[in-house]
Amino acid sequence: MAYELRFKTARDLFMACPAVAGDMVAPPTEQPSIEFCRTLLAGRVPEEAITFCAYLLPERAAIWWAHECLSHLTDLLDSGDQELLALVHDWVGQPDSPYHGAEVSKAAAMPPTTPAAWIALAAGWHGNGAAADMAAASHLRSFPAAHAVNAGVLAGLARVALADRFSVLSAFVEMGIQMAEIEALRQSADAY
Repeated sequence: MAYELRFKTARDLFMACPAVAGDMVAPPTEQPSIEFCRTLLAGRVPEEAITFCAYLLPERAAIWWAHECLSHLTDLLDSGDQELLALVHDWVGQPDSPYHGAEVSKAAAMPPTTPAAWIALAAGWHGNGAAADMAAASHLRSFPAAHAVNAGVLAGLARVALADRFSVLSAFVEMGIQMAEIEALRQSADAY
């Protein structure tokens, strides 16, 4: 492998992002991150693999991953969530756009009550939490964007029929793993 993930092992991720321990019960190991993630997926609480992906990915990539996960569930989302997904889509494409930033800030200031609202909140928290009016969400700001990404993806997953849930969860985790590998390749290429 000519590139390295952002966190080589699960323990590296837990050391760098202590908040992950509040979102997961599985203890970190010295396993490589991808192997650990797949072990979680095959374990007693496979949803923890979603959580691990949310923290493994860089923030903007995690927000895009969550957007992509929820985009596969549009028939389970209401029009408000679909509008928020479109907003997040535009923000990921142009995060420095004043228009998209202002719109994401407004969305992030609202209480996260739906899957896409959590993702919009994560976009508002990205970086320094540039949301203009974070007073409404200030009690939540102590969490990293990954926490909101995790909540949004899991809230979307909860709407999937039980018979289909594990296959959808597995697809989401595999997409997260692929994105982590792509981000590692991108960072490796940028280093040269």
